[in-house]
Amino acid sequence: MTSTQNIRRLRAAIPVHHRSEKASAYLVASAVVVGALAAMAMVNRHLAKNAERDNPASGRFLDVDGVRLHYVERGSGEPLVLLHGNGSMIGDFESSGLIDLASKNYRVIVFDRPGFGHSDRPRGVVWTPDAQADLIRHALARLNVSNATVLGHSWGASVAVALALKYPDLTRGLVLASGYYYPTARPDVVAMGAPALPVIGDILSHTLSPLISRAIWPLMLAKIFGPRSVPEKFGAFPKEMALRPSQIRASAAESALMTPDAIKFRNRYADLKMPVVIIAGEEDRLIDIDTQSARLHSDISQSRFHRVAGNGHMIQQTATDQVMSAIREVASSASKLEAAE
Repeated sequence: MTSTQNIRRLRAAIPVHHRSEKASAYLVASAVVVGALAAMAMVNRHLAKNAERDNPASGRFLDVDGVRLHYVERGSGEPLVLLHGNGSMIGDFESSGLIDLASKNYRVIVFDRPGFGHSDRPRGVVWTPDAQADLIRHALARLNVSNATVLGHSWGASVAVALALKYPDLTRGLVLASGYYYPTARPDVVAMGAPALPVIGDILSHTLSPLISRAIWPLMLAKIFGPRSVPEKFGAFPKEMALRPSQIRASAAESALMTPDAIKFRNRYADLKMPVVIIAGEEDRLIDIDTQSARLHSDISQSRFHRVAGNGHMIQQTATDQVMSAIREVASSASKLEAAE
């Protein structure tokens, strides 16, 4: 007797009502799961709409390369461009006070990068630092900016580097804050990138991920702000905007790109010839500054490196004056170079 015949005999020996009960149990369980996911998706959609209603765009919009890009512009003088980190938005620089501080002497332009805040993130593009550098360059051209000091924080530092490498004439000087520049083993990044996966990522980002993010929000803040406590001014940051499914998916995509982009750029930093100031919190719990910022300093001969004692990853929030000093330092160096030419 063949194995197929044996299987058929065994199945025939199981009473029909037992098989139907098992099938019914599977159907009920499936219906419960689908119903729970649908309910979570509806709740998250409702919360996202409320977040956008309660936090309307504070700036203006540009339609650039098929992207509706939100930006804030304030002050006058030499242009200064601010690029936020992963999972963040203009509200980070706004709540930190850096925009108000810098706008006293500079024409400050701050973008919601694609997928964050009020900016779109079209699906047909892989939003690498290079792709975002092209977008920022075209947006600045629309704003009649041909030469600017650029500050990038965290993932925004990668975009700033890409902009300077591709368009050195546009980039007057660089301030690179709390950046990730060289590939390392990051198992946490693999987990964080799950909501960016095809199909399953959409399901996660619309159902479980926002709820999990809300639950672990205090732990995330403790990690990125530590060893400092979260400053009171960060209360103005629009947390609910960061927990929308669309922004969680954008953040996951950027997490997944971290290491590949570091591999791409790791041997190109010496090509940066403009003034560069690197600044990082001495006790950053997210990124090892010795293997990242300190190493970058050694690869860029004209760079200066400032370690901010007693601070972590969010130095734009907890060491705002030191970040402002780094901006002035770069701008001053750029002016001296221009005067010497």
